[in-house]
Amino acid sequence: MVQNDQLTVKERQQIIEKAANAKDPLDCVSEMLVYEKDDFRVKLKSWRKADIPQKTLKWAIKLAERNVGPFYSSCSLGWQPKIKQADMNKHWARYLIAYNSGNTPVAFCMFRFDIDYERCVLYCYETQLEESARRKGLGSHMMSILEKAAAHWRMEKIVLTVLKNNPSGMGFFRKIGYTTDETSPGREENQPYEILSRDIAA
Repeated sequence: MVQNDQLTVKERQQIIEKAANAKDPLDCVSEMLVYEKDDFRVKLKSWRKADIPQKTLKWAIKLAERNVGPFYSSCSLGWQPKIKQADMNKHWARYLIAYNSGNTPVAFCMFRFDIDYERCVLYCYETQLEESARRKGLGSHMMSILEKAAAHWRMEKIVLTVLKNNPSGMGFFRKIGYTTDETSPGREENQPYEILSRDIAA
């Protein structure tokens, strides 16, 4: 794990700004931007919010609604589409999108570089796959891309949030090495979500 304990607040901010301002923060893992398994093949591309085609962003929002909307609706948070749309349109948002051979998007991650509880982190806000792209190892591969990039940009860990009533999502992240973060709400707080994280090796 990258140890930034001795860094000043200014130094941490400089680390984050360097990563956040990179034209393409995933250029450092360009060799991973093609994924193949059996007859399944995708190409992956990194987008800034300012550059992503509006059609693609609308698709991503709709996919998130289909995939996790029901889980939000059935817990205390409720599904709030306008808030989700606003979140996914944040100027700082970065997207990693997988395209099939027909150049149709089939999966995406939304992320940013940030300081979270005095740690330099890559925060993954969404990891969503179309049904046709599931159970092929693509989700794990996309998270590996983020992990490699996080290490390159001197992040200390990757952080994400999963609803407790989403067992497939929770199971996926735990299977690939994510554990309950120290900042996750305690049982007594009775929140409908957990914060998971994975330390990034230096």
